[in-house]
Parts: sequence; structure tokens; C-alpha cells
Amino acid sequence: MATSTAQSIWYVYGVVPVTLAPTSAPAGLDDVGVAVESEGALAALVSILDASRYAPERIEAASGEVEWLSPRAVAHDLVLTWASDRGPVIPMPMFSMFTGREAVREMLRDRASQLADTLERVGRGREYALRVYRVDRELLGAIDTMSPRLRELADSAAAASPGQRYLLERKLDAEKKAEVRVVSQQAVDEIADALGDLALDSVRSAIPRVAESDAAARGVMVLNAAFLVAPAALEQFQRTLTMFVERYDGRGFRFDFTGPWPAYHFAGETSHA
Repeated sequence: MATSTAQSIWYVYGVVPVTLAPTSAPAGLDDVGVAVESEGALAALVSILDASRYAPERIEAASGEVEWLSPRAVAHDLVLTWASDRGPVIPMPMFSMFTGREAVREMLRDRASQLADTLERVGRGREYALRVYRVDRELLGAIDTMSPRLRELADSAAAASPGQRYLLERKLDAEKKAEVRVVSQQAVDEIADALGDLALDSVRSAIPRVAESDAAARGVMVLNAAFLVAPAALEQFQRTLTMFVERYDGRGFRFDFTGPWPAYHFAGETSHA
């Protein structure tokens, strides 16, 4: 790995135990090799980059360009995924950069207790992500069987006289659209709570904004969650998720389950200098 100079910047991907050897690590940003800088029981995964290419104003100007950002995001994630496959890792945000070796070591020294505690916590499990999408057309077709209130209204309509039945059926059609959100929220809460009970930790993130065309094609995202799952609990976690998929898939919901990932949602924020 090159020696640090005034024209170099030290890019940190994440913090790991000092015992992690980087010999098989994938290339990092700009295809630069990855090394470790250690301090006590902790180490940082680093690449030494050209400082002129990563000046704050250059990053700010280029971060909105997918062609520039995407390969760097992929490289950042590959290094962290490689590390998380071998043990606990605390992911640093993209473009966490330091002025040199001593600045990296100072960060590890100053935050040693917090970082050690976080490594111990995230080392007990792996992160898995679950996104659930609502498909309104399907849900409207199945909602009579999922809403006790609508079932009661449908039963009343079936038992009513022809004139009254017509009014009740029109009311039922109007109520279905309003009930979609109620049923959807109940399903989401049930899924998140049941899976959360099987995880070491869980977090429900904000729903990202997407183009209307994407929402129409896939459905409306109603759950964006991450779970930190211990290896011993993973089989039961997957069985429970499968139960929900079998219950709701094709009845208005779609599931997207991915992982394991580095503990992006459970490692806490890390500051840099």
C-alpha cells in the first residue's frame, strides 16, 4: 500500500477487530487495495486515495451523478460485505476520510470504548432487510376476507331486501377503498412485530420516495425494515417470514427479503475528522 503524502487522503470503510486480516479483501474505491490501520484491539479498513479527486467540493459536485457515485458505492459495500462475512464490522458512511494514518488511529483511540461495545453488539447477529409492497388491485379483491368490518357489512347486504341490498353494496364498495389502508397497516404491524420478537434488534425506516411508474409496477411500499438476527434464530425467523408470505402473497402484498448485510442500521453513527 502506498505511503501517505500531502496529496493523499485516507478513506475508511469501517471498523473491525484487529484480528481481521485484509489479505483476501476486494479492491476498494478506484480499484485501490484495502489495508488495516490498527490501534489496540481495533482496526480500520482503509484505502489511500488521491486527495485532489476527493476534495469536499468535488464530492459535492459529483455526488448527484449516478455514473460517478454508483461504482464507488458498490466498492464501498463490497469491502464491508467481505468484512461482515468474516466477523463484526461497523460500517462508516461513504466518504469518511482522514488526513492520514495518525488521524485514523486517533479516531480509534478516542472512540475505543464505544466502538468495542458496538462491535460486540453487532457481532451477535447479521442484518437482514425486508420490504413489503401493497398491490391495491389485488388487495381490493381480497379485502372482504381480511376485514371483520367489511365481512359484517357484506353479510348484512346479503341478508337485506333487494332495495336495501343495493344501498349496502354501494356502501361496501366505498368502504373497501378506505379499509385498504387500515388492513395494510394492521398487516404491516403484525409482520414487523412478529419478526422483531425473533431478532436481536429491529428498525423501521422511512419509506423512500419512488416514481409513480415504479409504484404502479411493483406496488406501494408499506414496510421498510431491517432486523439484526442471531444465527441460532435465523431458521425460526425465516419460517415465520415464510408463513406471512404464504398468508399475504397474492392477496395484495409482495415481499422483498435480502441479506445478510453489514450492520448498516445497527452500528450507530460514526464521526470522522
